[in-house]
Amino acid sequence: MREEFILDPQGDDDPDIGLRPARLDEFVGQDKLKERLRISIEAAAERGHALDHVLFSGPPGLGKTTLAAIVANEMGTAFRVTTGPALERPGDLAAILSNLDEGDVFFIDEIHRLPRAVEEVLYSAMEDFQLDIMVGKGPTAQSIRLDLQPFTLVGATTRKGKVTAPLRDRFGLEDKLDYYSHGELASIVTRAARILEIEIQPQAAAMIARRSRGTPRIGNRLLRRVRDFAVARADGTITEEVAADALVVYEVDEMGLDKVDREILGAIVSKFGGGPVGLHTLAIAVGEEPETVEDAYEPFLLQMGLLHRTPRGRVATDLTYRHLGMEPEGGDQARLL
Repeated sequence: MREEFILDPQGDDDPDIGLRPARLDEFVGQDKLKERLRISIEAAAERGHALDHVLFSGPPGLGKTTLAAIVANEMGTAFRVTTGPALERPGDLAAILSNLDEGDVFFIDEIHRLPRAVEEVLYSAMEDFQLDIMVGKGPTAQSIRLDLQPFTLVGATTRKGKVTAPLRDRFGLEDKLDYYSHGELASIVTRAARILEIEIQPQAAAMIARRSRGTPRIGNRLLRRVRDFAVARADGTITEEVAADALVVYEVDEMGLDKVDREILGAIVSKFGGGPVGLHTLAIAVGEEPETVEDAYEPFLLQMGLLHRTPRGRVATDLTYRHLGMEPEGGDQARLL
């Protein structure tokens, strides 16, 4: 396979690149999504056509980029990478699309952040494999139509609701990635430890998995930190005791909450009486950007039942109080009113 990375948002030093599976059979979890994708890939290969355009959505770190690369591997084509914000002008998009060969996979991460002018050029490219470019300005401007090789666009977004309807309608396949089970994450952590050539006990892998917030990227990151602790403070083997001691050092608790998670929950409880509190006010209170709180922290806190999101703002739950070692005040329903 010819693999090309352009305008790569993560760069060549992305620590997870070596841990990513290259084939569907190696990819752990997302079983129903994988089966649908496998059927589409096999059908496209049988017909000798490019795969339909694919849109992956879901929280960060669940494997959208990895699946896009796997699509290219399974189709035996090149993999080109960019991000929505990196495509500032239609000419940026035209330069990439005009260099694609037949069947190539073109991956746009955070596709909901495409500038409108670039997105409108993309419509005809996706639908008709043609590119309309305006040359010149004013009365002398001319439209030039370029024919493109059939390609597969794979888009990824953490905010599917912000993908415009005209763009979303041009994808033949749409799938949402879900959080992973503890068992799936334990398998991922064990596989990563094998690649990193570090010995890990099953109980330690299970502990790291439970604190990985349902997210492989976080699991791999925790494994690297626990590995460092095992090398520096133990004999290099990750046992359950070593993993527990390391996670205390890195301030990751038994629910997988880190320092910022606890600051968010603590601010709601101690500064705002359990809520409701607006997103921007809460973000200021913890020193984070509102988008960071909403996209990086809230999804897991909501999933774990530690937070309610209401029209009036964010509200702590009784579970939040108990997790912080505090007595609930008034109950969930009272704070929601």
